[in-house]
Amino acid sequence: MSRKRRPSLQRTAPVERNPALEAEGLEALAREYPEEREEILLDAADCWSDAGQHDRALALYQQLLDMGCEEPHLIEAYRISTLWDAGRSSEARDAATRLRRQHPTDAGAWNFVAETFETAGELQEAADWFTAGLTHLLGPATPLTRTGVEDSPDPSGIEMLAIGRHRVRRRHGQPHDDLDHLADELHMHGPALFRGPGTLDDLHDPDHLQAAESGDPDVLRASIEKLTAEVTARRAALSRPRMTCALFWPEPEFTGLLARWPVLEDAYGADHHDHIRRVEETLLRLSEEGEPHLGIAQGSVSDFEEFIHNEALSPQDGDTWAEYAADLAARGQAQTWPPPRNGPCWCGSSRKYKKCCGNPALRTG
Repeated sequence: MSRKRRPSLQRTAPVERNPALEAEGLEALAREYPEEREEILLDAADCWSDAGQHDRALALYQQLLDMGCEEPHLIEAYRISTLWDAGRSSEARDAATRLRRQHPTDAGAWNFVAETFETAGELQEAADWFTAGLTHLLGPATPLTRTGVEDSPDPSGIEMLAIGRHRVRRRHGQPHDDLDHLADELHMHGPALFRGPGTLDDLHDPDHLQAAESGDPDVLRASIEKLTAEVTARRAALSRPRMTCALFWPEPEFTGLLARWPVLEDAYGADHHDHIRRVEETLLRLSEEGEPHLGIAQGSVSDFEEFIHNEALSPQDGDTWAEYAADLAARGQAQTWPPPRNGPCWCGSSRKYKKCCGNPALRTG
């Protein structure tokens, strides 16, 4: 005998929706279709919350928990959020503490409580919940890599927690750690449709998030215009012929670079004169090897520090220097090489190129 199926509930809203009336109808429907009671009562509780009748919603959540529901941890997370919405924050905190001690295996439960604290502006507590959920579900033996997440029992749930954690830590001004780097990697390899332009740091920029939450049309418009300009600039840079750049540090920046990372002396030279010579020789070699579109990108220590922080790269890795030079070029902060022989030398000496770095007799000096 086939199971009696309830009709599809069409919430094609009237001009003015009445969530309390919807909730009453759903409770009646749950009595008629007991085999789908849990799903229907969850919808009803959501409607009671929308109607501002939080006690009615809380009563339904408690009813579901008492009757032995399929997802008790997730429903308890909904109940905690509703307690908070009802202004019963002390009860919500106590319930959250009890839930955390139960070590939920449902990523949604961790995420929902974390987002409840985030919405309340308690970013540190939100980050703690995201972190606890991540570390519990990943387990101590799982490597903090995209492959490790993909091979886990709940990759989408773990990604949801990692992205949420990244967001609240970014809003809280905390530096990147290993789990933030994992979130960056998961975002970077996600579907382009959901990823959008830019990095996860761009997406979670506090100014952008504040603009999105403010609802102020002028603020939203300014944020959209800024983002559009950034995307346009990046596309324009990508449309230019690829430029292979040598990284050049002007003298004050060179001094600061070696003070910050003394080990980079082997790569860039013991003094600034040696550094300039190495840059010119590198470009000459690349030119002789037939490399087109050569250029020089001027680095700065502060910009380099921000770059390696955002990209989670090591300052001592040769690939990092190449990526930084390419990023400078993409931002329009590079000049083509060689300059005109009678033009100013690229090194900033104010002499003509042919009498400075372009003078073969001076290259070994």
